[in-house]
Amino acid sequence: MNSLIKLELTRALRNRKFLFFSVIYPSVLFLIIAGNADSTTKVPGTGLTLPTYMMVSMASFGALTAVLMGNSERIAKEREGGWVRQLRLTTLPGRGYVLAKTASAAVVSLPSIVIVFAVAATVKDVRLDAWQWLALTGAIWAGSLVFAALGVALGYLASGDAVRPITMITYFGLSMLGGLWMPTTTFPDWLQDIAKWLPTHAYAALGQAIEQSRAPHVQDLVVLVVSFALFAGGAAWLYRKDTLKA
Repeated sequence: MNSLIKLELTRALRNRKFLFFSVIYPSVLFLIIAGNADSTTKVPGTGLTLPTYMMVSMASFGALTAVLMGNSERIAKEREGGWVRQLRLTTLPGRGYVLAKTASAAVVSLPSIVIVFAVAATVKDVRLDAWQWLALTGAIWAGSLVFAALGVALGYLASGDAVRPITMITYFGLSMLGGLWMPTTTFPDWLQDIAKWLPTHAYAALGQAIEQSRAPHVQDLVVLVVSFALFAGGAAWLYRKDTLKA
């Protein structure tokens, strides 16, 4: 399995388009959204300035891009091209293939988080305690596993041609409605009620809780745990179904 993980990492790091959208693009979006914001005005209902608020949102968005977009399309294309079928003829267990995909996406997601933090600190002078920087990095990186599981499920759900539009709709829908591109406090009340139950909203809320030096809300933790269970369970069921077809 280690050899497959190394192969997946090499392929991911050689994909310049993927690296741009997962590593550079979130930092560019951060500068576009928070570039002209001052360091005193607070986002309503959060107690955080816009640069501080958007730093977590864009770091979460970058990790989401790496694990969701990276996994779904690659798995669907490898299924269609026969690569997965060939791997089943080896001693590699099914969980090894899924773990290799998840591990490679997780490694690529870490630079996107760190770069957004570095840009926020140097360009917008965002300042946090050392423990907060470490806790933010760990929480956002670990939370990305929820969406890595979703990426695997989508990769087994759709064919190579259909997976991209399905993934893009899921990706942009979760990002926008979950408040990664703009604070959900700007949404109408009915849309805020929907956003609170989305995993992307709960994901960013973990980081915002760390910035506010408080414990995360129980509802956010429950949403993430339940989402992970559903996505991972769906991925496992779809993998077994795909195995029976083969």
